[in-house]
Amino acid sequence: MKVGIVGTGSLGPGIAQVFAQCDEVEKVILCKGKKESKRNGKDQLEKNLSRLVEKEKISKESMDFILNKIITGNMEDLRDVDLVEEAVSEDLEIKKTVFKRLDEICKPECFFVTNTSSLPIRMIGEGLKRPLAGMHFFNPAPVMNLVEIISCENTPKEILDFLMDIARKIDKTPVEVKEAPGFIVNRILIPMINEAIGIYAEGVATAESIDTAMRLGANHPMGPLALGDLIGLDIVLAILNEMLKETGDIKYRPEALLKRMVRERKLGRKTGEGFYQYS
Repeated sequence: MKVGIVGTGSLGPGIAQVFAQCDEVEKVILCKGKKESKRNGKDQLEKNLSRLVEKEKISKESMDFILNKIITGNMEDLRDVDLVEEAVSEDLEIKKTVFKRLDEICKPECFFVTNTSSLPIRMIGEGLKRPLAGMHFFNPAPVMNLVEIISCENTPKEILDFLMDIARKIDKTPVEVKEAPGFIVNRILIPMINEAIGIYAEGVATAESIDTAMRLGANHPMGPLALGDLIGLDIVLAILNEMLKETGDIKYRPEALLKRMVRERKLGRKTGEGFYQYS
């Protein structure tokens, strides 16, 4: 099986790694979502894998096996792939533009899936000549075991069966989800992060105290503010805004502090500063 990944940001290269580790995957083509992007994705992936080799978490042979399967290219190189996973920016128009172009390039039997974390799949897939489903990985994709397989009203059962099967073959645990704002995880998780930001903004407790309370009091592996920093506070804000737009429910209204931090580019780990400082 040949797989195309479109998007070289925070998730795309990790998803490419996950597919490359599967014996049934012959080749992975990693493409930029925008031609003007300066990231090809594979460079950062090689750095990440090299660090794992240094820490003796994987062997040099395993790293070479993964990297040899992944090639970088552009969307025109996806003509004969069997599955395309889109992982570009969480923006409806950008995603629609990507799939419209892919619809003209890819063979008719190629499966299309989106990694959207909150946008309506039926809207992303409007006007396409084939069905679109969701295959939502979590960051970092090589580490997180869950994949949400998301269907719309008109998603054929054979596509869902295929995606559930391929998710298991790449050593992930899939859960089938019907399209709804935030799906499962983000509908529960993102409002929790937003509530923690509200507690912090009110001066009720420090960031460290909030995260410690949730780790030790609720047995969470990571506190909500540290998790927000890991996800990216811009992503947290985008998901909240989309759920608020879709439902009209004010419980999804983003905290003012979250909006201010995003404006100031204090996005968490990827910018070096969020609720914590990162070197």
